[in-house]
Amino acid sequence: MDKRVFGPTGVAVPVLGQGTWQMEEDDRTEAIRALQVGLDLGMTHVDTAELYGYGEVEELVAEALAGRRGEVFLVSKVMPNNATYEGTLRACERSLKRLKTDWLDCYLLHWPGPHPLEDTVRAFERLRAEGKIRAWGVSNFDVDDLEEVLALAGPGRIACDQVLYHLRERHIEHRVLPWCERHGLAVVGYSPFGSGDFPGPGSADGRVLREVARAHGTTPHQVVLAFLARKRSVFLIPKASRQAHTRENAAAALVRLTAEDLARLEDAFPPGPLQRELPVV
Repeated sequence: MDKRVFGPTGVAVPVLGQGTWQMEEDDRTEAIRALQVGLDLGMTHVDTAELYGYGEVEELVAEALAGRRGEVFLVSKVMPNNATYEGTLRACERSLKRLKTDWLDCYLLHWPGPHPLEDTVRAFERLRAEGKIRAWGVSNFDVDDLEEVLALAGPGRIACDQVLYHLRERHIEHRVLPWCERHGLAVVGYSPFGSGDFPGPGSADGRVLREVARAHGTTPHQVVLAFLARKRSVFLIPKASRQAHTRENAAAALVRLTAEDLARLEDAFPPGPLQRELPVV
């Protein structure tokens, strides 16, 4: 599995990781096994959040990682409503307990919320000083929000921005992605298969996607991951709660798209106009 340095952390992290949003709705035994298969295949970046199943998914992740914590780049998130100074500290302690670990590799603010960012950042820095987290970042932050955090924390402190990114939603390429590249942040794309908006075989763009996949003897989902990961700052966290799906995702690391493939996909799935607000799911 290809790895890249994760923003300013200096840590080499797999380009393809594993997301866990809504995993509480899936068959628990199969979901745990799917995560374990992903670890076996090198997808050791595992992303979760206190919001997911209101703690249930963190507990599921803990079971999947039992005996293998040292292999994993583990990320969780604090909900904005909890992100006061003291609230962030308490939320992190709860996540650590549910995940059965002494530390998180990265801890994120899930989206901009009602509490002063200064307090959240101060809590993140305390958690890092205490060794409870090794890095921190944000999620669903647009450029104005990122500028605010940068002014508070200074350069080299924000590890990443986790954002919606799929073929039909490339809005981050207008401003967020270039900003993160300039300032050395990792960009973590969630819902890379569109969360219900995957191009169907009957659509014009879907036909292009499938033609590229056939040319490589691979699947459309694998082509999507290869395309979205083409930029060096990008990491992806597709969710898979079935072992077969996990194996398919991992095999995308072997897909090498040509310049012609990239041009065809760029033409079929244009970024579209700049929107007033950052799209989220």
